[in-house]
Amino acid sequence: MSSAARVPEYPIEKLLLERNSPREFTGEPITEQELMTLFEAARWAASSYNDQPWRYVYVMQGDSQWQAFFDLLVPGNQTWTKKAAVLVVVVSHKVFEKTGDVSPTHSYDTGAAGQNLALQGFAMGLAVHALGGFDFVRARELLKLPEDYAVEAMISIGRQVVKAPGEQKLTQRKQLKEIVFRGQLKFASST
Repeated sequence: MSSAARVPEYPIEKLLLERNSPREFTGEPITEQELMTLFEAARWAASSYNDQPWRYVYVMQGDSQWQAFFDLLVPGNQTWTKKAAVLVVVVSHKVFEKTGDVSPTHSYDTGAAGQNLALQGFAMGLAVHALGGFDFVRARELLKLPEDYAVEAMISIGRQVVKAPGEQKLTQRKQLKEIVFRGQLKFASST
């Protein structure tokens, strides 16, 4: 990770460039209204056939189920997530509600909603960090999910530890030429 400023190859909105996934929470609570504002932002994401397959199951620090959600995390994530105000398990409905047909974009659509949530949180000065380091099988069991739902991710949310300018480590991104291709995907040579 580098603390160097992020520099886009083409002009983009400042919010997109500055958003990050901090790993330090103050331990202070957030309000139900603040949390619902994040979910409201997620609600307005685009989705195939406007099916909105995303579902969020959350606990707030102090809730009776907090420990069960926390225990889903791998030890490395537990170390820094223990001061989060909220833990969320993100799931998606794998079939279209109206037809029952398989939705090939349920994960993509749910990711779009998650990005809305993360950007809203950043705009509000909250720390929103998506997590893949947790037990997906135990999460499914904990939530008693039927087979037509997929566990996608977890999210930790809270108040961010404020750092002095230049102290916040910002990850960089691959260059466009590594991720964007016209007409056909090109693979890196294996030399």
